[in-house]
Amino acid sequence: MTFSGRASGLLLHPTSLPGNCGIGDLGEAAYRFVDFLVASGQQVWQVLPLGPTGYGNSPYLSYSALAGNPLLINLEWLVADKLLEQSELDALPAFPVYQVDYDGAIACKMPLLKKAAQRFLKVAKPERLASFKSFCQSQAYWLDDYALFMALKSANNGASWYDWDEAIATREPQALAKAKSQLQDEIFFHQYVQAEFFRQWSTLKQYANDNGVQIFGDIPIYVAHDSVDVWAHREIFQLDEEGQPEAMAGVPPDYFSETGQLWGNPVYNWEELQATDFKWWIQRIQGMLNYVDLMRIDHFRGFEAYWSVPGGEKVATNGEWVEAPGAEFFEILQKTLGELPIIAEDLGVITPEVEALRDQFGFPGMKVLHFAFDSGPGNPFLTFNHGLNCVVYTGTHDNNTTLGWFAERDQEAKGRVYDYFGGEPPEPINWALIRMAMSSVGQLAVFPLQDVLDLGGEMRMNTPSEAEGNWGWRYAAVQLTPERISRLKHLTTLYGRLPQPQD
Repeated sequence: MTFSGRASGLLLHPTSLPGNCGIGDLGEAAYRFVDFLVASGQQVWQVLPLGPTGYGNSPYLSYSALAGNPLLINLEWLVADKLLEQSELDALPAFPVYQVDYDGAIACKMPLLKKAAQRFLKVAKPERLASFKSFCQSQAYWLDDYALFMALKSANNGASWYDWDEAIATREPQALAKAKSQLQDEIFFHQYVQAEFFRQWSTLKQYANDNGVQIFGDIPIYVAHDSVDVWAHREIFQLDEEGQPEAMAGVPPDYFSETGQLWGNPVYNWEELQATDFKWWIQRIQGMLNYVDLMRIDHFRGFEAYWSVPGGEKVATNGEWVEAPGAEFFEILQKTLGELPIIAEDLGVITPEVEALRDQFGFPGMKVLHFAFDSGPGNPFLTFNHGLNCVVYTGTHDNNTTLGWFAERDQEAKGRVYDYFGGEPPEPINWALIRMAMSSVGQLAVFPLQDVLDLGGEMRMNTPSEAEGNWGWRYAAVQLTPERISRLKHLTTLYGRLPQPQD
């Protein structure tokens, strides 16, 4: 991790920002959140995957590993560029303040983005046109397939790629050429939207970096079955002739589920990836570096061995562990791109082999305090068992908020937490755990914004294994109060996590 000393930060996905169209966006509220981070002494903004989402709205099931979510585009920038009229924004309906309305956001934003794209070629200044062309050329290795994929998905009424006409599903060259010719306008639209997302995100990232805040991104180890990555690179996934998974990803029974978690993503054909020196994966990591300063690899343990469930199974129970060539991959990655700011998500069923892989490359792991109190002093999540090279969390996006987590514990379980504080702490439990994480020797401490805002379990971001009702929480700008800035800044100062002066 690239800090001169200890550091801390907040976890907030951009969909949770305030915004006028039913969803957070990359407009004014995003910059004010960076200001909140700076004022409270934070050096990191952690986000979830930024890609376009499908059914269930999960950022971990995106249509592309490298595209940005069009719903995050701030429309006010397009008014300033004379691509939209202010009256078109003024006519938008009112949306809930504290909840994302995905359907409403799609219904209001996508038609306006289409209007902007249609006007772009007519009114854009030469330098903007040149910038757009440069973006399309530099990102062609993923953008060309993505724009065609999304155009085809639209032409097929949203159907998954494996249900398209066989010639298109199997990417026969003549069929692809015909589709590109017929769908030129729709292809351009998706190219334009990605260029605009990249422009807005890059500007926001630069603002954060200029103010001493690093963006901490997230790479899901697997990609969605219905994604351009699988459609365009079938050979690197374990699929049958119909394009269905021969083996699916998941995890065995664990803390979150008695039957394990069956994610349904196709697992990799690691032999094919090895034969290409992991080209697809290296391009993916390289592309992510355009968006983030640090990156967490979700389900890192899958690089050592992955849980493989036969295609057609309904639960994850009947799977098996299969070894993966993680060490070989990270060696080639390091030779190709150099030392990288990777954090390993090493939660769940972790073996000595997984820890050895993590430590071989010096990747920091994760320590989650919600897991710390129920198995005695040997529990690795207790702060006195932390090492320097780790990221410490109160909870993550997959956990309840700290207030929600504590409310669900019975009196005996609450007592075990109080024991570590020498009795009931004089501050709310969410702030007691923030203090505990701050005091860890771990180099970086990160807290979900919900914990700083004193929010209960009804505001949690995600409940693993539940397909619907997730990813909807938003905050309002009025919640970022001077009192919370002061409280967070005090703890950041007290435990030595303020930014250090640069020589």
